Amino acid sequence: MAKLTSSEIKIALAGTPAWGRKGGAIRREFKFADFVAAMKFVNAVARAAEKANHHPDIDIRWNKVTLALSTHDEGGLTERDFALARKVDQLA
Repeated sequence: MAKLTSSEIKIALAGTPAWGRKGGAIRREFKFADFVAAMKFVNAVARAAEKANHHPDIDIRWNKVTLALSTHDEGGLTERDFALARKVDQLA
């Protein structure tokens, strides 16, 4: 899968407005009622990521989960990152 251009990334971000670009990745923080709810979400993300064979970087802080997506094999952002971001948004 080809790395997206800056203009393609801008268009893709419009379709995932809660996500922001930071360097070569897109990131989003999710907040939950408590740790158990956060972990339930992380487990749902893990299942979706495994199915897509595309795995985010995950940072868990009690009731906050931050995900970062980048296609490391391509050295930046690809459509796979935005497809998984849209799927994660559905899970939240």
